[in-house]
Amino acid sequence: MASSFVDKARISIHAGKGGDGAVAFHREKYVAAGGPDGGDGGRGGNVVFTVDDNMSTLMDFRYKRKYVAGNGANGQGKRCYGKDGETLYIKVPRGTIIRDTETGAIMHDMSTGEDWLAARGGRGGWGNMHFATPTRQVPRFAKPGLPGESHDITLELKLLADIGLVGFPNVGKSTLLSVVSKAHPKIANYHFTTLFPNLGVVYVDEGVSFVMADIPGIIEGAAEGAGLGHDFLRHIDRCRLLIHLVDVSGSEGRDPVEDFDAINAELSQYSPDLAQRPQIVAANKCDLLYGDRENIDRLREHVEALGYTFFEMSAVTHEGTRELVKECARRLHELPPIASYEADYVPPEPVVDTSGELNIQQFDDMWIVEGPWLQRLVATVNFADYESRMYFDRVLREAGVFRRMEEMGVKDGDTVSMYDLMFEYKD
Repeated sequence: MASSFVDKARISIHAGKGGDGAVAFHREKYVAAGGPDGGDGGRGGNVVFTVDDNMSTLMDFRYKRKYVAGNGANGQGKRCYGKDGETLYIKVPRGTIIRDTETGAIMHDMSTGEDWLAARGGRGGWGNMHFATPTRQVPRFAKPGLPGESHDITLELKLLADIGLVGFPNVGKSTLLSVVSKAHPKIANYHFTTLFPNLGVVYVDEGVSFVMADIPGIIEGAAEGAGLGHDFLRHIDRCRLLIHLVDVSGSEGRDPVEDFDAINAELSQYSPDLAQRPQIVAANKCDLLYGDRENIDRLREHVEALGYTFFEMSAVTHEGTRELVKECARRLHELPPIASYEADYVPPEPVVDTSGELNIQQFDDMWIVEGPWLQRLVATVNFADYESRMYFDRVLREAGVFRRMEEMGVKDGDTVSMYDLMFEYKD
């Protein structure tokens, strides 16, 4: 049963490679010197994440770890452009956080429902029709397509629930969820009946409802990995309000005040911010007190002194559950909406090993510069950004590209072509 809920997964994504440009010449009867007409290659397919509200876990990513978009088709003669590669859409549950695996930085929060472009496909290579000039009428070269972006990412599901139920195992969280919503969590009289989070929609009144999450029971030492550990605590990170259920029946020989303090200590150790989240304390199993109110009176005095709202209830007999639900709805009306996480990922400056060989060819006043490391560099540089352009120029100069071209006789005003980048050489 535990394996049916997966809330964290690591995958690699690869956008498609751009198609190669074509070398072709127009050939038609009675038409002399038709000229170059090789078309451009198609753009590689993007990788896009999209929200699927029918998904509730990351189970699909347990067995498939590599996702690759379609490559762009090569260009053809008669100025025919290659077809763009097919975009790959990856479906994830709402509330999934996408992180860079290496740094742990947040790349995007899939909470709003909007699609997110995670990796761009490579640009298609230019066909030889682009390289014809009055002095170069028969260009016999074209450009290869550029590789697409790739990332190693970690998917982390943080459920979108307004209210989270917290407490020790077997205090009645699943029973309460089943009573106030139409959810059907597993209920039994033993610890860790709940092995994965359950969600339920609680309808309070016409037009008034909220989502409640039943989180697996926490025990002392959970923040260090005891019991089920704190893996599931991430699912209450977004909750606007917590209902802290405490068993006041004494049926397991536990002290409710100590239990309350122990759970709050675990929450604080996991996340100080979470420990400050608004809480309603619900004393459950009041139907088993049989007139002995010592436990409940001590707990009430303790939590009210700390400023918490206190309710007496019994999930089994439904006593007090309606009043608790109404108070939750009232509090949620005053609280800010569910938080979304701001992206803090900063793409690293590309590190390119320039030790590989470069091929430099001259065609009249056109210089073609190609090589594996240059292809990777061009694919990663944003030429719309001044700093990126300066970085590109610096790498070329440090690699001795311009010095080598000068030794080969490049002149001021010659055209330099590096994949889909063309510029005029200046001394």
